[in-house]
Amino acid sequence: SRDLVMSTMAVSARSRSKAPCRVFFCTILCLSLLILPSRATKVCQTFQPLKRNQLNMGTTMVGSAAATFPRGGGAAKITATTAPAASSTPISSALILKSFLKTIADARSHLAAAAAARAVSIFSMYPVDTIKTRMQMKQGDAFRLSGLYKGCAGSLVGQVPYGVLTFGSYEIYKQALLNKFPNTKPALIYALSAILGDVTGSGWLCPSEVMKQQLQAGLYPSMSEAIKGIWSKSGIAGFYQGFTGGLARDVPFRVAQLTTFEVTKSLYLKAKKGRTGDDNAALSAVEAAVCGAAAGSFSAAITNPLDRIKTLMMTDTTNAYGGSVVACASKILKDEGIGGLFAGVAPRVGYIAPSVCIFFVTYEFVQQKMQKKE
Repeated sequence: SRDLVMSTMAVSARSRSKAPCRVFFCTILCLSLLILPSRATKVCQTFQPLKRNQLNMGTTMVGSAAATFPRGGGAAKITATTAPAASSTPISSALILKSFLKTIADARSHLAAAAAARAVSIFSMYPVDTIKTRMQMKQGDAFRLSGLYKGCAGSLVGQVPYGVLTFGSYEIYKQALLNKFPNTKPALIYALSAILGDVTGSGWLCPSEVMKQQLQAGLYPSMSEAIKGIWSKSGIAGFYQGFTGGLARDVPFRVAQLTTFEVTKSLYLKAKKGRTGDDNAALSAVEAAVCGAAAGSFSAAITNPLDRIKTLMMTDTTNAYGGSVVACASKILKDEGIGGLFAGVAPRVGYIAPSVCIFFVTYEFVQQKMQKKE
């Protein structure tokens, strides 16, 4: 009977370790079944070329912002789009890939500038992110100087391609949803597409986040050691440890960010129109970035409990937090009370506004350089 119990426990442990992978692939499958019916629009023929004025910082679309701004600090303006007429041509995986590549090619100038800006903002603010991780793990000397940039290279490898993948998948989701639900408000379609783009991009981002946070926590001395250690303990599933925690943080964050941005933008425009007397007043690029920073900071604060849960799940090498969002939250509340959910909130909020400013300045600089070359 003892052997039977031990065997059952081993199977259960293996099942838990593979759960994040199953969740990710099941999520993508369900989304595909939802928005890509067998008799849907031929996506590659419905995409409209992206114009340069649509990619200006002050008028960046929701999905573009979700993809290219530092996570937690996006600013976006929702623009109206007319849904194209549906076609009876079936969609194939080759057409989806073709439309994705076309989307990336059409926006290559924007994405190149955004990738450079994203890399600079992440590198500049990385020590703050490390301090936040240490505080969330309740480490004694969170402000120690050693190891502040541990895992930075891996974070860049994950974050920069993540922006491209999220942007491209956002466009595909948006077009498919507009055709499937033509009578739905475009703003809702754009918001849902941005969230689905985040879910898709997380498949690429999660492994680098796991390695980054375990390096920040000092669990491994180097990136190569982290890869070897995670692989030897759990295989590929180990790189998706905490995947559900990441989704539990990112989806509410994206909803809060987009909603708060729209409210902030509306209040600012109302005040601006009253001050200038111009009923046609609009947000400038700088004003959009400021509103985005404010919205991102607020959203970061209210989703900090979910961010801490995600951090603990990704750094939990002994299954002390149960391997699920609910189990992790329950343990935090039991051991630390409600205050434990807000550990690290100051550096998390403090990370946002400077990231947006750095991103904005770098983006504009790179865009100007590229335009001169053209």
